[in-house]
Amino acid sequence: MTHLTYAEAIVVGFIQGVTELFPVSSLGHNVLIPALIGGSWANDLNVAKAESPYLAFIVGLHVATAIAMIIYFWRDWLRIIGGFFTSLRDRRVVTVDQRLAWMIILATIPVGIVGLVAEHPFRVIFGKAVAAAWFLMLNGLILYAGEKWRPRRSRVADQEVEAERTQSTLPQSAADPALATVPPGQRPPGRHASGHQAVRQREISDAVRADRRLSAIGYLQAVVIGSTQILALLAGISRDGVVMVGGMFRGLSRQDAARFSFLLSAPVILAAGVLKVPDLMGSLGNGIHGQILVGSILSGVGAYLSLRFLMKYFRTNTLYPFAIYCFVVGLGSIIYLSVK
Repeated sequence: MTHLTYAEAIVVGFIQGVTELFPVSSLGHNVLIPALIGGSWANDLNVAKAESPYLAFIVGLHVATAIAMIIYFWRDWLRIIGGFFTSLRDRRVVTVDQRLAWMIILATIPVGIVGLVAEHPFRVIFGKAVAAAWFLMLNGLILYAGEKWRPRRSRVADQEVEAERTQSTLPQSAADPALATVPPGQRPPGRHASGHQAVRQREISDAVRADRRLSAIGYLQAVVIGSTQILALLAGISRDGVVMVGGMFRGLSRQDAARFSFLLSAPVILAAGVLKVPDLMGSLGNGIHGQILVGSILSGVGAYLSLRFLMKYFRTNTLYPFAIYCFVVGLGSIIYLSVK
């Protein structure tokens, strides 16, 4: 069986957690880094090999990444999951949380089907380092184009979100009917709150308003945006990046597009990881359970910290830095792999 050292597990685990949420493709990095380092790394960490323990390892890390995302959004997921079950109970979909729950389910179906049917050929054909470098460059172009030529309604949505957030200095439970779904103990206390509590309560109210806006785009739009995740089966294409671009081109603000991409990612990432857990518990995981644990912890920590950063970053900042990064790293990798 291919060996997996603790050093490899530490590097791959942390990079997986960070790059899964940054729009720079975690799979692309997990394919490129071993090839760029070379030696035993290139031999040990090869996703294109049949019955690859490395593939099982990095996909298994998705469980830790998804758990970190669920922890960060736990209040939101309680509302959304509650909306799903109340819609089944009432046999109708009327509230924001009910609509959003079904939008996430429907938007996840296309990538789920394609992933189950075509994951192996995608990995074998496109899981090569040079291919990942080309797709990373393409990802950079997608991010650049998505930011450069996003429609006017998306830019207007940015202004509306910021204006709505600015006006929220009034006591939120009275000023915003969307907060009716938030339990009284979790409602923002308004202008008199201070410190960490005020910051957290503002985040809660921002999330509720964002979900109200997202639920208004409708099921068809959600499926169209969610279907862009299929491109992320190609190593080098970022799931969150293409979903954000798809969301912005459908008129979402940058911040709402980022939030929707993170909400869509959690069930897909978790499902992909859970499917690989039996492999890690079987023969492919023999001798590397300690490495899996270390990598998973770092992956979860990296994902949580990245999410905290990105949720603030996308309020006022663009995709351009990530676009430049992907293009430069992709091009540099192609040149290096061609001459080494």
